[in-house]
Amino acid sequence: MLQFFTANFVPILFAGLFVLLLTGFPVAFALAAVGLFFGFLGMEAGMFSASLFQALPLRISGIMQNDTLLAIPFFTFMGIVLERSGMAEDLLETVGQVFGPVRGGIAIAVILVGALLAATTGVVAAAVISMGLISLPIMLRYGYNRTIATGTITASGTLAQAIPPSLVLIVLADQLGRSVGDMYEGALVPGLLLVGLYLFFIMVVAIVKPDWVPALPQEARIYREDNGASGHKSLFALLAIAGAAGFFWSRIHQSVINPIVKRELPAPGDEVFIMSLTVASFVALGLALANRALRLKLVSKLAEQVTFVLIPPLILIFLVLGTIFLGIATPTEGGAMGALGALIMAGGRGKLSFSLLKQALDNTAKLACFVLFILIGSTVFSFTFNAADGHIWVEHLFDKVPGGVWGFLIVVNILVFILGCFIDFFEIAFIVIPILAPVADKMGIDLIWFGVIIAMNLQTSFLTPPFGFALFYLRSVAAKADYKDRVTGKLIPAVTTAQIYKGSIAFIILQLIMVGVVMWKPGLVLDNIDNKAKVMDTSNIKLEAAPADPQRSDEDMMRGFDQKPDAPKPSTDGNSGLPTPPAMAPADDPMKAVLDAMKKDEAKKP
Repeated sequence: MLQFFTANFVPILFAGLFVLLLTGFPVAFALAAVGLFFGFLGMEAGMFSASLFQALPLRISGIMQNDTLLAIPFFTFMGIVLERSGMAEDLLETVGQVFGPVRGGIAIAVILVGALLAATTGVVAAAVISMGLISLPIMLRYGYNRTIATGTITASGTLAQAIPPSLVLIVLADQLGRSVGDMYEGALVPGLLLVGLYLFFIMVVAIVKPDWVPALPQEARIYREDNGASGHKSLFALLAIAGAAGFFWSRIHQSVINPIVKRELPAPGDEVFIMSLTVASFVALGLALANRALRLKLVSKLAEQVTFVLIPPLILIFLVLGTIFLGIATPTEGGAMGALGALIMAGGRGKLSFSLLKQALDNTAKLACFVLFILIGSTVFSFTFNAADGHIWVEHLFDKVPGGVWGFLIVVNILVFILGCFIDFFEIAFIVIPILAPVADKMGIDLIWFGVIIAMNLQTSFLTPPFGFALFYLRSVAAKADYKDRVTGKLIPAVTTAQIYKGSIAFIILQLIMVGVVMWKPGLVLDNIDNKAKVMDTSNIKLEAAPADPQRSDEDMMRGFDQKPDAPKPSTDGNSGLPTPPAMAPADDPMKAVLDAMKKDEAKKP
């Protein structure tokens, strides 16, 4: 029995965790309990040293001092303040008015607002609930297909997992031992491509099934000029001027920024893109403010509304990401700046109150504690897992997988996708990723690329039945009974759970397609990061020795420590005639070699 236990310790360890999770025990405490229990069993069985958990207090202290994780409460606070200040409602109304006249316009507005909320709030629940409360009744009022309507809202809300500054990317960067800034840069292009894929899908639906996504009727368009014009021409003119300013900046960005940041390499594309959008946003806002202050009436009501509602959050997120990409601020500092900017924006809208601050701080503290407790629990679990050489057991699991790197990535993504149907993304990140990351690293897989693939996959966990959280969030605000529409007076049938589940299927497929594209084209993730890697020119390397000490012999200098005159001289290399350095300690540990040599010298002293 004991032999069977020791031979199958790791699978028994996972089985114990699985059983405890099925009982409904909190994940953080289940991880810690299983780690401690099996650790003590292993010590009693003679598998581990009795000092197995001695370093645990230091590890927990290190978690509490982790600067990377400090970005989580800052970005969470920023998102909650922006969401509670009514930004989502204004964005949906305004962007809906812009795209409403075209078929699928409301769905396009939902996707674009979802992307913007993802980049500002980063909270799936807030995005889905806000869009469900505001957009779903409008879509149902004007005859949208329910599958398209519900699927668009739930999928757009999950963009917060893939678009920086995503909390998932922060956690994955910490678990993979990589820079959060690099993870943000790597995820930017795939995240934007996913938004484009959603938009393309809606446009295809508008062409193939136009009755499913009708345009907003004339009477529902509220921002009109005195002469009856919609104001779109003025909006397009303003966007053209701002776009021209952004394009001009993209041409001079490198010559302006490189001397400031003392960089010789070409500026990365994502940095140029973000900063160009920042400049374009400032130009548009400045023109709209000048038009209002001077009463020029050159900008339409619609263009003014779009500028004053859309541009401030865009500027905020561009400044946060821009300073991170430029290396001016760390993600934690960028998050702090974003939190301050959110407070300023809420104050400017007249929505900043003690009640809002209390709610934001309360929810931020709860989420931060939730993350830290799961991380502490996973750390305890990893002590036992690593002591049992669990990583070797995991490597052996993938030894027989055909296809090499591709086979490994496909199996891992299937595993993460299935787990996402049942457990939260934080739990997957803290339990599964530390186990898989060493295997991926050993196979030569870039961990930033690996992390972005996993983040895109984890996004599907919010849409996959039976426990897709985005589905539950929409279910909580969607009509559960028939109701009379307050505008048209028509009786609107209730939204069923089956319709919500069915609506997610198409967008799950789109997300999985994007995962496959990122796997197929690593350059989407790595190109901008690789551009920042400074290539070392070995031909210019010069080695300069320190001035010689006349009191020390050549042999002493080569050995690196004082030696008594009567001590044995080091042997020489027959080819070069130079003294051979002292033998290294096992595992090539230089510090151990120095300490051993010093001990030998001390023993030789009279």
